[in-house]
This record gives sequence, C-alpha cells and structure tokens, in this order.
Amino acid sequence: MMKQIFGKLPRKPSKSSQHEPNGDALNGNSFFNSSLGPNSLNSSKPGSAFKFSNSGSRLNGGTVNSHSSSSANSNQGKKTDPLASQAGLMLVSGIYEALPGFRDVPSTEKQSLFLKKLNMCCVVFDFGDPTKNLREKDIKKQTLLELVDYISSVTSKFNELAVQEMTRMVAANLFRTFPSPNHDNKLLEMYDLEDEEPAMDPAWPHLQIVYELLLRFVVSPETDAKLAKRYMDHSFVLKLLDLFDSDDHRERDYLKTILHRIYGKFMVHRPFIRKAINNIFYRFIFETEKHNGIAELLEILGSIINGFALPLKEEHKLFLVRALIPLHKPKCASTYHQQLSYCITQFVEKDYKLADTVIRGLLKYWPVINSSKEVMFVGELEEVLEATQAAEFQRCQVPLFRQIGRCLNSSHFQVAERALFLWNNDHIRNLIIQNRSVILPIIFPALERNTNGHWNLAVQSFTLNVRKIFTDVDHVLFDECLSRFQEDELKEKEMQERRELTWKHLEDVASSTTAASNEAVLVSRFVSSIAIATATATSPTPKAMVGS
Repeated sequence: MMKQIFGKLPRKPSKSSQHEPNGDALNGNSFFNSSLGPNSLNSSKPGSAFKFSNSGSRLNGGTVNSHSSSSANSNQGKKTDPLASQAGLMLVSGIYEALPGFRDVPSTEKQSLFLKKLNMCCVVFDFGDPTKNLREKDIKKQTLLELVDYISSVTSKFNELAVQEMTRMVAANLFRTFPSPNHDNKLLEMYDLEDEEPAMDPAWPHLQIVYELLLRFVVSPETDAKLAKRYMDHSFVLKLLDLFDSDDHRERDYLKTILHRIYGKFMVHRPFIRKAINNIFYRFIFETEKHNGIAELLEILGSIINGFALPLKEEHKLFLVRALIPLHKPKCASTYHQQLSYCITQFVEKDYKLADTVIRGLLKYWPVINSSKEVMFVGELEEVLEATQAAEFQRCQVPLFRQIGRCLNSSHFQVAERALFLWNNDHIRNLIIQNRSVILPIIFPALERNTNGHWNLAVQSFTLNVRKIFTDVDHVLFDECLSRFQEDELKEKEMQERRELTWKHLEDVASSTTAASNEAVLVSRFVSSIAIATATATSPTPKAMVGS
C-alpha cells in the first residue's frame, strides 16, 4: 500500500537531466552560427567514460565532453512536432556499442538508425595515442563505412533532421585548428618551413571516411540544395576553406573536390565562395606568404573561370588584377605556378583584350635574381602570347621585348634558351614578324652579343637561327639594324677610350700634385663619366676632378 502511494508522488529530476538536452536538438540557434562553434565543449561528469549525449561528444584520453546542442539555422524558427518527435529517436546516453546494420532493420526504421549512427559518430577520439580506445575507434570506423554505403544507396530524400545531423557530425570531426603555427613570421625567419616534412594527421583513416561521406552527401541526388544550404551555410564554407591550410595533401585533395561540388550545387553560395578565396589570396600575398592550399584553390578557380559567361563581369576582371596577377610576387610561387598560369591563360582566352593587362602585370613582377622563377615566367608568357591578338600585342610590345632582350643576354643558359624558344611558336613568330620594324631594333643588340660572346654553345646556335629568321624575312631591315649596332658599338668604344684617357690624365695630375706638395691626393673612381667628359671638354686640366 505504501509503495503504491509513494509511486504516485512526483519524482525529483536527476542531475543528469538538468545538464543534458532531452533530444530536441532542433530548437535554438544555428550550430555553425552559435558563439560556441562546433568544437566548443562543456565539461561532463567524472567517470562518464565512453558515454555520450544525443548532441554529440568528444572523447579525449578516456573522458567525454558533450557539445552544446543547437539547430542548424537560426532563420528557421521553431520546428514542427513531427521533427521534434524524430529528434526523440536519436541516441541517448549509453555505452559506446555498435548499432545494428541497415540490412538488419526494417525499411521504416532505417531513417531513425541513420540518425543514431550519425549521432554516434560525433564522438571524436584522441588519435595521438594509438593504444587508447582501440575497440571504440574500430566501432566508429565501421559505422562510418556503413553510413557511406547507406548514402550511396538511399532512394528517398533526406529530411531536414538528417541534413542537420550530417552537418553536425561533419563539423565535429573535421573542423579543427591545426597545431602548427604556419603563419608566425618569427618562425618563418628562423627556418624555411618548405624544407620540413609535412605533418600527417594520425586520425586520417577516420577523417578520410568522413570526407568521403560528406562528398557523397553533397553530390547525392537525394540531397535537396534548398534545404541543405541552410545548414551548409557561409560559416560552414569558411571552416572548410580554413582546412585548406592542412599539411596533408590527401586532405587538401578531398577538400578541393568537395568545395567544387558545393560551388556547383549551391548557386547562392557562389559569390561568397569566390570572395572568401579572394581574401585568402590577399592575406597570403600581402601578409604571410605561407599557405599550403594555394595550388588546390587555384585548381578550383581554374574550373570556375572556365565557366564564366561572356562578357566578363567587372568583378572577375578585378579579381584578375588584384589577386591572380599579384600571386606571381611571393617567393614560393613555384609551388602553385602551373595552376596560376592556367587561370591567367583562361582569362585571356575568355577575353583577348585582357592580354595587355596580363603581360604588363607579368613584367611588373618579373624576377630579377631568381633564374628558375624567370624560366617559369617566360613559359607563362608564351602561353599568354599564344592567345594574344595583334592589337593587344602592339600595345605592349616595346616593354615586353625590352625584357625579352634582357632574358636573351642572361648568363643563365636556361633563361636565354627559354626566351629563344618563343620563336618556335608559330603564332608568336608571326606576331613578331608583323611588327619586326619595332621589335628587331630592340632585341638586335642582344642577338649580336649572344652570337659573339655567350658562353653557352646551344644559346649561340639558337641565336643564329633567330637571326636567320629576320634575315630571310627582311634583309634590308636586318642590315640597317646591323649598321646601327656597329655604329653604336664604335661610339661606345670611343667613349670607353676617352674615359680611360681621362682617368689616366687624372692619375698623372694627381701624381704631379703629390710630388710637388708631398701630400696624398685622392682620385675618386666613382666620378661619373658624364662629369669627366664635361670637365675634359671645358678644360685640358680638370682640376675640379682632383681632390686632396
């Protein structure tokens, strides 16, 4: 009798029910927009190892921390009762045990099992110690593999709760801060990080499956873009972009593919993605000059640029001028130059009028003492010139061939050879021949100096071939340039002789002055030749040039 009376009395709520959510994970603010973020953790009760709540947990060194529960978008307001009842199907706190497979449950329960498995995979283990939680890690890996198979074979649309739980699980596992201080300027001054071995994340066997799961979820025809964009929002995209700085090239490859698919599926996010990539480039160019994912981001942009509609928007042209062209400046440009060159060429092929802008931009950032980088620049220049029309070529031909002339006379034989190979391209050779009256006088001195005095025999041979092209096309112009060059050489030789005579005269005057006064006289060798010539013309004894 007493038991029946006490059984009817209301019970006092337990402490655990006061601190843990009751399964309604859809009420509240967006998970990614919350101030806590995906990795914000609340302390859990001691002794709760291998336990987790329905809002996800992070297990580190045998202790569990539960994520703060929140929904995936603050703009959606309150959810309907059916969704709230579905939330009650999510996994509640319990021992970390494997759940039954999808084949072992009826079709009506597969959606509920899908949510439970997602919730189960929100637990993140510590992979720094390979001896910890081996059984639990294996259970999670098998669960992730089952989820990949399920997403690949599902034939019904994912509802809102499934999309929310998927993005929450992805955030719990992928979004993290890299321990390496890649952007510390003081560290960069101490040693070159490019010489260091890339750090491979020990958790990659699990991360790879999560990435594969996210990729298949994004490309799945059962994922509604209008629904998914609420959860894969701008904050989600920014966190994905932050991961491009990973040292592990395998992770960057997955990110490249996933971001490209997101760009293709969520049209509303396209301007934001382009702007966010721009900001990464700006920080890399003007602040850090250190980022591991520039090549992968440029690969994505190469595909995006290829799909630009004509005429090009002013936004895209500004991106070319303000971001792509300055990317030639950093010292580590060789690590992504191939992808950068492709993007630049795509712009010129889309709008040939941009050729002049691109070529002048290359000349602005042309390397001075880095020969290997100079070889890359000449190679990129050839690709741009191949897509350049005659009108744009004429606008920039004078500064362009002044630089090419300097390359022809480079003491680094690869630079000289690469510049001479421009004449092997039919389109470029035709442009040069059409404008030979302007170009040949500019580069003729460089050709003659190579023929007469370059140390590399291959460079001399290639130079002779280029001279023959001009001789066969316009022998009269070639002879005029040769005559002018010989006159200039003679004048230069006479100037050099006068300079030597002037110095000799100065030395004689200094010696006679010293003998007469027994005082030391300093004759500066840094006096300009113009000043010496002027003094020589005005006075046979340039006393102004002699100092004591």
